Amino acid sequence: MKYSNYVGVIAALILIGCCFLPWVYIDSIKTTITGLQTDPTRYGKPGILHIAFCVLAIIFFLIPALWAKRTNLFIGAFNFAWGIRNFLIITHCEFGECPQKRIGIYAILLLSLVIMVMTTIPKVKLK
Repeated sequence: MKYSNYVGVIAALILIGCCFLPWVYIDSIKTTITGLQTDPTRYGKPGILHIAFCVLAIIFFLIPALWAKRTNLFIGAFNFAWGIRNFLIITHCEFGECPQKRIGIYAILLLSLVIMVMTTIPKVKLK
């Protein structure tokens, strides 16, 4: 695909922005969880790893070498796996209470899938 590198960079930049959006709302503790703010819970900061992988993916999308595209395939797949992990762990129900899912958690999952697909179809000039 001609523009797969650029679509991947744009998706990675948007994914970095989505780490700051609300992911879930937990009614019992009256808290909104984002990728970087999970204060009363023990979820850690799952958005930091998304940001790190997106920065690496942007760098490798812009490098026109075959080794960079192969490395980016690993980074895109691991970022997608991390997105699935976050979706499953942060949105699970505990003690009969399910958190309300917000737009950020769906955007993280969708954008990490887009990044992974764009890493499978890079534009590379071979000699």
